[in-house]
Amino acid sequence: MHKTIPNHLTDFLDYIEIEKGLSSKTQENYSRFLTKFFKWLKENKLDKLTPDKLDADHVWKYKVFLSRHVDPRTRLPLKKSTQNYYLIALRSLLDFFVEKNISSLPPNKIKLARDKNDKEIKFLKLEQVERLLSSPDPKNIIGLRDRAILETLFSTGLRVSELVSLDRDQIRIKNGTDDLEIVVTGKGGKVRTVYFSGRAIRAIKDYFDRRMDVDEALFINYRPGSKDSTESRRLTVKSIENIVKKYIKHAGLPVMATPHTLRHSFATDLLSNGVDLRLVQEFLGHKNISTTQIYTHVTSKQLRDIHKKIHGGRKTR
Repeated sequence: MHKTIPNHLTDFLDYIEIEKGLSSKTQENYSRFLTKFFKWLKENKLDKLTPDKLDADHVWKYKVFLSRHVDPRTRLPLKKSTQNYYLIALRSLLDFFVEKNISSLPPNKIKLARDKNDKEIKFLKLEQVERLLSSPDPKNIIGLRDRAILETLFSTGLRVSELVSLDRDQIRIKNGTDDLEIVVTGKGGKVRTVYFSGRAIRAIKDYFDRRMDVDEALFINYRPGSKDSTESRRLTVKSIENIVKKYIKHAGLPVMATPHTLRHSFATDLLSNGVDLRLVQEFLGHKNISTTQIYTHVTSKQLRDIHKKIHGGRKTR
């Protein structure tokens, strides 16, 4: 006898912990999101539904329910982004069914809610990137560190959480070469290789040459008194965010940028130079190509503008 959908929850949570490497907090969130779906099934007398009986109409009705649901705390409808958390959890459950060869609705049948107020991806143009990267003062250790941080973010497309976890011994620069690649572990335990540009390598080397400490972290703070501390001086995510904001202002750029803006800029630059979307997906460490496709909207507009500029003014014979 087939198990009902709610009865797969425990196996699903074991799966995302062991095979996907997701944190206990993420597991807790997924459990909470799916519990809402199970509650909806019960209220609609569908709690005996097995995976193979779930269809697109059920999903549609659940999406309608989410869109009309009022949060009892705020007394406001759920935000589109919040609705998507519930849908992503359900889609992950269907991914689990696929992995375990359990007949069910294909995961791609669950489309996320679209928000007309969704913000466009923010990215820097190359001349803006150049101004930003040139902003730190190379005459002092903090400026050298910050230049290395900015160059690394743009060169590798690293997430800020991945950047702060880097250690010095991961960066093995060979004399006379501009080649450096390292392996990082990103979201969901996904392992990928990231590559450093010659500029990023030189910026890191200049920073290394001035460091006199023994801290294992690649990027550390220089707060007064921190030299005497036995604790690691590793920079935090918040510190990196503040550093990027500082130099965005210093460069006079009209963008409220974050470290993720440099990741967007990295991806956009690759696509603009003709790199295949699947390769960009690998560079960024995205599990699904659908995540990477957000950048095609940006490059499509650039292509449209180029076409209009070149062909728009031509007269037909």
